[in-house]
Amino acid sequence: MSSIFEGPLTTPEVLEVFSERNFLGAMLRFEASLARAQASVGLIPEAAAQSIAGTCKVELFDVAKIVRESGRAGSITVALVKNLRETVGLFNKEAAGFVHFGATSQDVIDTALALVTRRAVGLIETDVHKALVALLALARRHAADPMLARMLMQPASVTSFGLKCAGWAAPLLRSLQRLQTAAGNALSVQLGGSVGTFARMQGKGPQVLALMAADLQLRAPPFAWNVQRDEWVALGCELGLLVGSFGKIAKDIALMSQYEVAEVNESPELGRSAAACMVALAAAQRAPQRVAALLSAMPQEHEQALGNWQAELAEWPGLLMSAHGAARAMALALPNLQVNVPRMHANLDAVRVGASPEDAAQWFSPALARDAAMLAHTQIQLLSDALPELTEAGKNSPAKAAL
Repeated sequence: MSSIFEGPLTTPEVLEVFSERNFLGAMLRFEASLARAQASVGLIPEAAAQSIAGTCKVELFDVAKIVRESGRAGSITVALVKNLRETVGLFNKEAAGFVHFGATSQDVIDTALALVTRRAVGLIETDVHKALVALLALARRHAADPMLARMLMQPASVTSFGLKCAGWAAPLLRSLQRLQTAAGNALSVQLGGSVGTFARMQGKGPQVLALMAADLQLRAPPFAWNVQRDEWVALGCELGLLVGSFGKIAKDIALMSQYEVAEVNESPELGRSAAACMVALAAAQRAPQRVAALLSAMPQEHEQALGNWQAELAEWPGLLMSAHGAARAMALALPNLQVNVPRMHANLDAVRVGASPEDAAQWFSPALARDAAMLAHTQIQLLSDALPELTEAGKNSPAKAAL
């Protein structure tokens, strides 16, 4: 899942979320939940469910061996279920026949992916929130500090650094709002997409699905989503937008940090902002391709995809890794960003002195600076008012359930 080049661009936490061991653990959670739910509605014996659930512990399995076997079997589910049946059979031979009863390989993988994605999105939300708080603090502190605006990479009129920070914060706030909604729709149990799944469950499939959703704290979707990937891909698109917003912040900070500009500087304690910008900009370069791959995999064949679903699965972890890498980098850098207000004034004055009297009066008047400061205060208040409400909503978000 990782490489020597991937590590610096993401975080240890999200690498662990998508580790082979953690993903197999999530698959075993599905199998245990399935057995318990089926026993609750009388589809399998209670003793069998207890044996299966008691055996669904990742420490009982050779993860590397199962991963190796999955290459020959063509699916990680086939290898896992084979090993699970064998292990359950060692303790309860009759129970082995009820392992994975009525489920498909995609049911297990999609639900496990929802479980680990919930954890990853929760990590991302936490760091986006930290970045937002830091930006609002910068915006308040520098609302009335004038600086040079730039258009087409050239000097423009006067603005304020606080207004610029508020502009950086607004899309992050919107992303958090949309991310919580998208995660609520996408993080669902997968069960019943195959024609035979609910048939084998004797009409009790919807009950089993509801019980599993409650147990795993995932959504019970009204429709199977095995080949209808719109809600899932919508979550991926929101992650891509978030990465792009962090890329915008990183690009501006990188340009303002150049030696000859020197309006902001990396923290002398952490030495982080240059590295943070690098991580966020690398993520912004990579995320669009990941999102495009998710979109291109959506035309899936009939009731089970041949290649498109597998392609989507392979892209998904990389998108989450880029998103958390960007979020964590900026969450660490922004609270320690050093703002060089005198240099902002000097850069502004240098352009104003060189301008014609008419342009200086039009584009660099004190009134414009005051207007920028007033607008900054207005936008800061709007963002601050929305943040507590968003934080409260986030406590109940599906992603935060895993943290």
